[in-house]
Amino acid sequence: MAHFMDRLTESVRRVGNAVLVGLDPRFALLPDALKKDAAENPELQARACERFCHELIDVVAPLVAAVKPQVAFFEQFGPPGMEALSGVVQFAREKELLVIVDGKRNDIGSTAAAYAQAWLGGAKQNVWSGDALTVSPYLGDDSLLPFVELAGEQEAGVFVLVKTSNPGGAMLQDLVADGRPVYRHVADMVEQYANGSAGQCGYGHVGAVVGATYPEQLAELRQAMPHTWFLVPGFGSQGATAADVSGAFDERGLGAIVNSSRGINYAFSQPQYAEEYGAARWQRASEAAVLDMIEQLRAETPAGQLSPG
Repeated sequence: MAHFMDRLTESVRRVGNAVLVGLDPRFALLPDALKKDAAENPELQARACERFCHELIDVVAPLVAAVKPQVAFFEQFGPPGMEALSGVVQFAREKELLVIVDGKRNDIGSTAAAYAQAWLGGAKQNVWSGDALTVSPYLGDDSLLPFVELAGEQEAGVFVLVKTSNPGGAMLQDLVADGRPVYRHVADMVEQYANGSAGQCGYGHVGAVVGATYPEQLAELRQAMPHTWFLVPGFGSQGATAADVSGAFDERGLGAIVNSSRGINYAFSQPQYAEEYGAARWQRASEAAVLDMIEQLRAETPAGQLSPG
């Protein structure tokens, strides 16, 4: 197996775009046909969410490089939910998609090592292990090391929260310590890990989560982290535009993958797609939302240099 960021680079170049589809199966928001007879039954709700993700993957797999299942929307159903997650991860792999598990895990010492084994241990270790995992840095560098080391062994990826897209993130991340905001200290740590593990693409297997809702800081961090691939949330439903994410990319149109979850998952309920598609053709609405996002990124960012194939 190749270096994770080399595989991500190859996949992004193959499809010709930097779109990441988040899988956020919220039972209450699913099309009515998928929710039928599942109310108040966690097992049936988990199955409905799994079916929703499978059908969404069917339409986006030819278009994008990767998907990002959000663990919380599966964990809430208990064991049936984790079975559903494993089914989604395996199905995405069958469709030749990279899987970035959004679990935001971390702890210290042996607990961090156990989390790493659970989520980055490879398909033989756990059926829900992803190609990459999101992690929190706020227990310090020793808490990240088990993830970084195992990712290197497994040719997997780690995306560390650096500057998140939510408004409340500034409460801690923008605090000034030794003359610089905390997120810059975290960025330095992540860049050091990335620089020490760079693949042929120039990026290390340790990446950063940097929100599109802070475009100035996004561009600032791109300059400060030349070996770090960015996972960029905040596009669409959180208000960020293609122009806002432009600063995340390098001069080749690489170095970033831009996530959209709600805007693609539930496109059928949005005004611009509801009339033409509606819930009865929800997959076509999601497909249209992906294609629109691809075109927006091509028009407004350096990712426009990418072309399929």
